[in-house]
Amino acid sequence: MVIIAEFRARARHVLGPAISICLVSYFVYHVIHGDRGLIAWRGFEQRVASAGLELREIRVERRTLENRVSLLRPESLDPDMLDEWSRRILNFGYRDETVIFRNLVGTQ
Repeated sequence: MVIIAEFRARARHVLGPAISICLVSYFVYHVIHGDRGLIAWRGFEQRVASAGLELREIRVERRTLENRVSLLRPESLDPDMLDEWSRRILNFGYRDETVIFRNLVGTQ
């Protein structure tokens, strides 16, 4: 009986800190490894950075395409651009011409 009473007396002093340590450990684990923890945050930052790079590339491509489209507008029609596109679409060329097709942005 003395052993059980001694165990209960010591358990009261140990139980509070043990539960506290378990709770703190639980929260620290989830701060680091949880769905919104530090590791997930770092992965999110990397995805944002790669999306930013992709956005810059798309903006450059868009500016290029907008420039080419502006050359085909009726108020600023470029005769060379019109000739190039009509030959490409109609598959037209003279016998003494050499035609070299390049894969341009936005064309097939």
